[in-house]
Amino acid sequence: MGKNCTQVTWFLLLGLTEQEGPKGTLFVFFLFIYSVTLMGNLGIITLIHTDPQLHTPMYFFLSILAFIDSSFSTINTPRLLESFLTSGQSISFKGCVVQMALMSLHGTAECLLLAIMAYDRFVAICHPLLYHTIMSQHLCVQLVVVTYVASVAISGLLTWYIFKLPYCGPNVINHYFCDIPPMLQLAMSYAYIFVTISRIRSLEAQSKALSTCASHLTIICLFYGTITFMYAQPSSRTSMERNKVVSVFYTVVIPMLNPLIYSLRNKDVKTALKRRCLGKLSV
Repeated sequence: MGKNCTQVTWFLLLGLTEQEGPKGTLFVFFLFIYSVTLMGNLGIITLIHTDPQLHTPMYFFLSILAFIDSSFSTINTPRLLESFLTSGQSISFKGCVVQMALMSLHGTAECLLLAIMAYDRFVAICHPLLYHTIMSQHLCVQLVVVTYVASVAISGLLTWYIFKLPYCGPNVINHYFCDIPPMLQLAMSYAYIFVTISRIRSLEAQSKALSTCASHLTIICLFYGTITFMYAQPSSRTSMERNKVVSVFYTVVIPMLNPLIYSLRNKDVKTALKRRCLGKLSV
């Protein structure tokens, strides 16, 4: 650190847009998204834990995904909503470190959990007779624990590496986010799945096998598609502005879409919802 370098103690967040006109509309829009996100994900968690028919490894992982999504959205959305009500936001250096660490932790946890869910579908389709033996309750809990331990370690390492650098220049933040998606593991799992499905002679059986992972594939395409789009483009002033919009999509909008995708495309979840609704009506 140079002699004339004064350590930055706070940062100025520019927010999603600097234009005052659309801020009111955007506030209402993202408040609606945040409300739907919390209700949808907490509803999925409650439904899975209260319905015995959904006490399977697939839905156990889905409940963890819903928890991560609701937490991830809570880290980002309230501050995003606040930015629409003020002309500029300041955050302390320590507050920035904490926010960065939490974003990295939950982002990494979602990446790892999606990989685990891909492995779960791989075992269910490629080794159906051994599925319940391999994906035991003990193993499922272990995988979730490993996910969080690894996420804390990766988040801590990334945050330490970033914030150990001297910050003595401009303290204006336009956009930042870091994660390390295990895309290779996902690709390998689904490569084995598609090879196994292609060997099934019955078209009806092929369709049934594909339907079991359709929701998960949709979520993977949305999540990794936006991340790939953001990091694959060359850096420029225009791309930085575009990256802010894309990052809002996968940190705010996708956590809302996940429970809707699983609810609308999953027969077991829809059946459980009907049982719960009919049970309440009969009381």
